[in-house]
Amino acid sequence: MRLPFDADDPLLARAAWSRIAEPGDRQAGELVQAIGPAAALGWLVGAGGAAIGAVQGEARERWLARLDGLDPRRELRALRVIGGRLLIPENEGWPTALEDLGAQAPFCLWVRGGEAVASQLGELLNPAVAVVGARAATAYGEMVTAAVAGELAAGGVVIVSGGAFGVDAAAHRAALAQGGLTVSVMAGGVDRLYPAGNEALLKAVAQDGAVVSELPPGAAPRRERFLSRNRLIAALAQVTVVTESGWRSGSHRTAAVAAELLRPVGAVPGPVTAASSAGCHRLIRQGAATLVTGADEVRELLAPLGLAMAAEPAVAAGLLDGLAPSDRQVLDSLPVRQGATVTAVVAASGLAIAQVMAALARLERAGRAVESGGTWRKARQGA
Repeated sequence: MRLPFDADDPLLARAAWSRIAEPGDRQAGELVQAIGPAAALGWLVGAGGAAIGAVQGEARERWLARLDGLDPRRELRALRVIGGRLLIPENEGWPTALEDLGAQAPFCLWVRGGEAVASQLGELLNPAVAVVGARAATAYGEMVTAAVAGELAAGGVVIVSGGAFGVDAAAHRAALAQGGLTVSVMAGGVDRLYPAGNEALLKAVAQDGAVVSELPPGAAPRRERFLSRNRLIAALAQVTVVTESGWRSGSHRTAAVAAELLRPVGAVPGPVTAASSAGCHRLIRQGAATLVTGADEVRELLAPLGLAMAAEPAVAAGLLDGLAPSDRQVLDSLPVRQGATVTAVVAASGLAIAQVMAALARLERAGRAVESGGTWRKARQGA
């Protein structure tokens, strides 16, 4: 079988795989990671060895069904018409945080936005907070979302969400209103802004930020693609916050992926009688999320990662005096109010878990650190 394009070009090969395989296809991801996108494409069309084909089994038949009419140059032309750009892992602007998804990382990102944003997307998403929740948001949910997202955006935090009605839209609008940067992750092609009722909003997001998708132009949003899309929202941000959600909500999938990636998760409580907040309450009760009530507390979730924006200083002058180097690193990594897990402290301090545990024990004995419910924070001065 001959393809009508240069299959050895990594950009075209990755664009082709974004059409061939469904989002999150682990088998396709493992194949591409193992031998590269061009070699994987060559194997698929018959130029490769049989050993790989035996490993892939039914997957190969599934992918072959999408080769008819395949020509990623067509999608690239459609992307250029709307002022977009294709990002691949070989580009400098690629968000390396997506690598945490392993074999389920996207092959590429179809980006609709300004050239400056697209070329620096990975760098700009640092720090970034995913703000997600119910599509059928209440007035309370939209108010809380706007307050949290708006204040974070005003402080330089990028707001990542999914462009849907309700919480997503409120988060994007609040970020834009503050002149901040916001990114919307689509479940279909970036040429088909969905939902249609948010088209004007999503065009504004693309103008000042970016609308991105792992699917090529023309791809239709489908239910399973929304669920797959949520893993990108979680991976692109360092923290995920659920501002309002019912008992069953797609935002819980985003929170679950964030937790699997060892990203902090926050949830905003609502009235105990409100079914619209039952999902947030469940996340908090099960220990899957930290209770947050505003932007300051979301910043504290960023703080252990060394990404706090416009927050209180890590440690006042003189408080590190007299401590061993490892103890200083750990104390400097602890938040002031909201506790951080040991895993978060390990990531923030750059020390091994054994070193962190030993340092926390010494700091607690010295009255410098406080443990509560399995999380750690700095002891308040004068307490």
